[in-house]
Amino acid sequence: MSTTTIDPATSTATDTGTRPYESYVYAYPHKTAYRKLRDRPPLRDLWAGEPVGALSLYAHIPFCEVRCGFCNLFTRIGAPEGLTTRYLDALERQAGAVREALDASGGEPRFAAAAFGGGTPTFLDAAELERLCDIAELRMGADLRAIPLSVEASPATATADRLAVLADRGTSRLSLGVQSFDDTESRAAVRPQRRADVEAALARIRDARIPVLNIDLIYGIDGQTERSWRRSLDAALAWQPEELYLYPLYVRPLTGLGRLSTGMGTDTADAETAWDEQRLRLYRFGRDHLLAQGYEQVSMRMFRRRGAPATGGEDYACQTDGMIGLGCGARSYTSALHYSFDYAVGMSEIRGIIDDYTTRSAQQFAVAEFGRRMNGDEPRRRHLLQSLLQAGGMPVDDYRARFGTGPEQDFPVELGRFATAGWLDGTAAPERLRLSAEGLAHSDAVGPALFSDPVRALMAGYDAK
Repeated sequence: MSTTTIDPATSTATDTGTRPYESYVYAYPHKTAYRKLRDRPPLRDLWAGEPVGALSLYAHIPFCEVRCGFCNLFTRIGAPEGLTTRYLDALERQAGAVREALDASGGEPRFAAAAFGGGTPTFLDAAELERLCDIAELRMGADLRAIPLSVEASPATATADRLAVLADRGTSRLSLGVQSFDDTESRAAVRPQRRADVEAALARIRDARIPVLNIDLIYGIDGQTERSWRRSLDAALAWQPEELYLYPLYVRPLTGLGRLSTGMGTDTADAETAWDEQRLRLYRFGRDHLLAQGYEQVSMRMFRRRGAPATGGEDYACQTDGMIGLGCGARSYTSALHYSFDYAVGMSEIRGIIDDYTTRSAQQFAVAEFGRRMNGDEPRRRHLLQSLLQAGGMPVDDYRARFGTGPEQDFPVELGRFATAGWLDGTAAPERLRLSAEGLAHSDAVGPALFSDPVRALMAGYDAK
């Protein structure tokens, strides 16, 4: 990646020995730590006795009209005739098998939040989106109009008819992947779109009156400068979005940019260091700009406008409550096992997994095939990681109540290292463990530092495909 000139006064040398952009941690452990479960445990057994009174439902739609150069998500480009119908048929069979397991759990299943992601859920047409909502409501029992429902969309697929369906079915949050309002930067990220089309999509979303609009932006794109970054920020702010997510660009294996980077020999240590510093500088600029415009920082990536309507779902806690994932790229979480289907990034492998998924019977969906058992100290690591990466930090009493010990007892080396680096907020009350502003800036180093050795070994041994 080529970079802009770096001001040394704004750079941060990581005396911890790690790079500031190790990995984006949105769940722990990552799916590259999952392995085939030889015993193929029945879902009935996995959910027996689990708390099911505040579940999260996630439906994964693995289709996009194009694949961006930075994308390593489980998604395929386009869908041959009939594939989306076959996929929704399989999703409905899976939902039936999962709901049967939940009903046998011994509790009263209830969903506290729902999300449709991908891929691009709005790749589905309006009638297919209606069916997706029906599966969530009629097969799973999620009342979409009574709980928060978040849906991801792209500018090209945010059409008026699709948005009307989503608004009518209770969508409370629509997240639009824009990444950049600069056409040149979009091309550099291998994301073919025009600003005029993005603006038209935003107008349609506002016309649909979905309560919360989120706009995703990316910093660290080849050729991006502080000036062009501000133009994208201001273009997004003109729509007064309730939320903004600022993502650092990653160049990962098997992606379009990954192949370009390898081919151009841009992965030298000096180039990586310069790119790290560029991203840190642009992050700090974006953060400070949004704070000055009336936004509050929720995490390294997430900013919410002051006074924006609450998104709801406060009774769901990602650290402790279960998740039901539907679709071949979705994960499910019980207290003892995280499970999913096989994972891939390469197009041919993804197509094969999707084709296999669409042929499965309800009985085949009644077992877990790939996953990672949450034994030993893994639940502690996950609780600390998912709490600490939020700007509000972690109530220490919650941790003690759950595990009977304190985080300083369980993770003295990791927390000591964070404190030495200045990543912990020394002004926080003793009952709250919280990252400092610089700690939040280095969230993508903090998260991986909390991975266990066994998880690291599994991730390192994953055969990328």
